[in-house]
Amino acid sequence: MSDDSRDHCSTNTHQNVLAELREAIAQAVRDVKDKTPLAQSFTNFVTINLVANAQLAAGGTAAMSFLPDDVIETAKIAGANYINVGTLLPFYKDALPSIAQRLNYLGKPWVLDPVAAGIGKTRTAILQSFKAAPPTVIRANASEVIALANMWGLLDADNASRPAGVESVDEVDAAAQPAKLLAQFLAASAPKHKAAVAVSGKIDLVTDGEHTYRLPGGSAMMAKITGAGCSLGGVTATYLAVAEPLIATLAASLLYDRAAEVAEAESKGPGSFQVAFLDALWNVTAEQVAGSDIVVQ
Repeated sequence: MSDDSRDHCSTNTHQNVLAELREAIAQAVRDVKDKTPLAQSFTNFVTINLVANAQLAAGGTAAMSFLPDDVIETAKIAGANYINVGTLLPFYKDALPSIAQRLNYLGKPWVLDPVAAGIGKTRTAILQSFKAAPPTVIRANASEVIALANMWGLLDADNASRPAGVESVDEVDAAAQPAKLLAQFLAASAPKHKAAVAVSGKIDLVTDGEHTYRLPGGSAMMAKITGAGCSLGGVTATYLAVAEPLIATLAASLLYDRAAEVAEAESKGPGSFQVAFLDALWNVTAEQVAGSDIVVQ
């Protein structure tokens, strides 16, 4: 076979894989709107309202609780769960590790947002505990991904990021390898050996540990409202209730990018942007989400 023939076959295979990926993403968007799946959240109380409203606007159903026994009982009927470690209270140190262990025992998929990873002993203890009962999906900024990978012993100490509150001080590219290592670690522990990590930034990155995808687009206005990342974690859990981790993570990230672009065009500032963004989450179609630019690496 000639080199040209090999290149042609490789191109066709790549196109077929991407076409299948797009169809799976579109189906996930349709399934959420058709089935209104329940995704439960133990999340940052500063942003809990936007998380719930975003899940509803995406087509799902929300349940929020801070009671461990309540969370475990609801998890039994929820399609997926979401844990966000922002704005911690003292009892979280015992509650969250216990909840994570129970979710894994029950075989329930869940999404982790390791907000401000690397700051404070309590936050670090909670995030370190999740290594023994890992999530199905991690959604974070670049600095949080690097810090968590280092915390779990997946990186050399020299590669650790410096924490900067909830804001990233690292570019998405710097988190590519840590994200891949985290995804591989999560997949090794997952019941079906499938997991994903999403890194939010100017160009989002999503990986399942084997393949990496770049997602251009979105809006800088997302950084001007409280809870954009938190609510993306909740919506990722909504999609995780109906789709495998990689598809759920890609679908949620792409939905957010498209909705943010619509909201920016229609709004006059952060206040109207948030309202327009929720409307866009409701109105963006499966075809728009699946037809988004996806750069395969």
